[in-house]
Amino acid sequence: MQKDDDTTYRVVANHEEHYSIWPDLEDNPPGWRDAGRSGTHAECLAYINEAWIDMRPLSLRRRMDASTEETDS
Repeated sequence: MQKDDDTTYRVVANHEEHYSIWPDLEDNPPGWRDAGRSGTHAECLAYINEAWIDMRPLSLRRRMDASTEETDS
């Protein structure tokens, strides 16, 4: 990204709820979907910083939650 970058970006996420930034005029990379936010590079990074509060992959979080539920029963 250049300092005078006027590209509009969008936030994309994959099936594991990992986030990334992608140029708005390009098709999403395979396996990634729109995450509902677009704007400048900085705005998209700020959104990811707020939204991506748990860096663990979704599949791991689900396994850990299931394990916790089993031990609580």
